[in-house]
Amino acid sequence: MSITLDQAEKLSEAAKSKAKQIGVPMNIAIVDEGANLVSFHRMDNAWLGSVDISIRKAKTARYFDMNSGEIGKLSQPGGPLYNIEHSNGGLISFPGGVLLKDGSGKIIGAIGVSGGSVEQDHDVASAGVAAL
Repeated sequence: MSITLDQAEKLSEAAKSKAKQIGVPMNIAIVDEGANLVSFHRMDNAWLGSVDISIRKAKTARYFDMNSGEIGKLSQPGGPLYNIEHSNGGLISFPGGVLLKDGSGKIIGAIGVSGGSVEQDHDVASAGVAAL
């Protein structure tokens, strides 16, 4: 099973609510288990440059079945995944991409958020995940 559009919209609403609460407009992308875009929202005044970043964060998390920030830790110079961000047409290896799992723990997609600091991006993505 993959994330449904209804689920994706619910996650996006929760993420947007958190972004509004912290006062940072965000780009919010949700991909299914095949890393295909299911839902995308660009909040008013969110950075245009973050559109692509949010989508790539979601895809990065799904491609490797770990949050994008974890990829970042492994891709530092001397790390086992050094330079991996150059694969797959470009990955994003900093926080803001979070896996989505169903009640049994099966991965059904990922959410990617960009527009604030990496901590804010991760917090907004996590708020979306909590709505699942």
